[in-house]
Amino acid sequence: MRRRWFPSLPLTLTILAFWLVMNDAFNPAHVAFGCLLGWVIPLFATRLDREFARIGHLRGVPRLLGHVLWDILVSNLVVARQVLGRESAIHPGFVWYPLEIDNIHGIAALTSMITLTPGTLTATLSQDRKYLLIHVFHLDDRDALVAGIKERYERPLMEIFP
Repeated sequence: MRRRWFPSLPLTLTILAFWLVMNDAFNPAHVAFGCLLGWVIPLFATRLDREFARIGHLRGVPRLLGHVLWDILVSNLVVARQVLGRESAIHPGFVWYPLEIDNIHGIAALTSMITLTPGTLTATLSQDRKYLLIHVFHLDDRDALVAGIKERYERPLMEIFP
């Protein structure tokens, strides 16, 4: 019965948290409307998406968020230095990234993390969900880029989304 009215409690709480973060004021009306959104959106989402998010171990979430925030900070500085430097020193490129994760929710989280990091952008997901096409602002070493994403983002996401 709870599953029928609240199909995903983590999604409900996430929607509520994001709603409160996006508003500049914290008051009972915003909390009430966030609760309403957190209740209604998962109800409709379950009708649209038949692939439910399976949540595994959450113990790696703080470390993963730390990696993402650190990488965003460092990448901002690196991209700013590259933009202000010689244009001829920039070597953009595309990389087909081989995916190990097969959970669509984990893939969505991975693409978001890649796109949030300055200097990288997820361009497309292959039809078979086995590869991501990533655009890189400055590509030095394809193998190092792939290994870094696998180690810092994809493997922790595979624990979260088995």
